Amino acid sequence: MKISKTLAICAFAFSVALVGTSAQAAKVKWKMHSAWGSQVPHLGWEAVRFAEDIGKLSDGQFTVKFFEPGALIPANEGFDATSKGSVDMAWSTAGYDVGKYPALAYFTAVPFGPTLGEYMAWMWHHGGAEIRDRIYEKHNIKTMHCLAIGPETSGWFKNEITDLEQLRGLKMRFFGLGARVMQKLGVSTQLLAGGDIFPALEKGVIDATEFSMPAMDIKYGFYQIAKNNYFPGWHQQVSIGV
Repeated sequence: MKISKTLAICAFAFSVALVGTSAQAAKVKWKMHSAWGSQVPHLGWEAVRFAEDIGKLSDGQFTVKFFEPGALIPANEGFDATSKGSVDMAWSTAGYDVGKYPALAYFTAVPFGPTLGEYMAWMWHHGGAEIRDRIYEKHNIKTMHCLAIGPETSGWFKNEITDLEQLRGLKMRFFGLGARVMQKLGVSTQLLAGGDIFPALEKGVIDATEFSMPAMDIKYGFYQIAKNNYFPGWHQQVSIGV
C-alpha cells in the first residue's frame, strides 16, 4: 500500500513534499533545507532542535538531517525544491513564496495585524489553515505551523530618518505586505535572504533593511553598517510558521 508523506512540519513554513513511500518501510531518512543558518537565534536554533527531536521521538526510526542555507539549494528556494522533490522538506516561511501567490503573505505576517492568539484562532478554528492547504497542495506540498516570533523593528537605516519624504528613493530589503506600503512611500524594495543582507548593505546595493527581532538582527550584524534602528515593527507585529 502507498501512503503520502503528510508529516509536514512547516517551519516558518516547514514544507513537506507529498511523495509516496511504503507503509512497511524501514528507517526513514529525510533531508531538511533551512532558509536560516543554524547559528541564527530562534529561526535557526529551532530548526536544528526540530530535526533532532524527530529522531528522538521516533526512537531513530525517522531521522531528519539539517542542511544550512545554500548547502542543498539557495536559501529562499524551499518552495520549488520541495514541490519538485529535490528536498524532502524545507524550514522556511510563506513570506518567501509571495512572488508565486501574493495571498501567502497573510499566512506569515500582516501590517498592524492581529495578536498571536487572534492569528492562531483564525488559522486553527476559522478556516485559515484550510485556505493555506489548498494553495500548497496544488504544488505537492503539505505545511503545518511550527514556529512563532514576536514583533520586529521597523528597520535598520544607514542615515537618520526624521521625515517620510526621506524614504523616497531609498533602496531597502523588505518583507511581505509591508513592502507594498513602503513602495507607496517611494521606497524601492527587494526581498533578500538573511545571509545576503549584510553584503548588500556593505556594497551599497541597499540603503536599509528590516529582518526580524533585535536578537536575530544583531546576529547578522546589520548595526555595523546601518546604525539607525527604529521601532515599532508595524509591518510584523507577530510572525508565524504556516
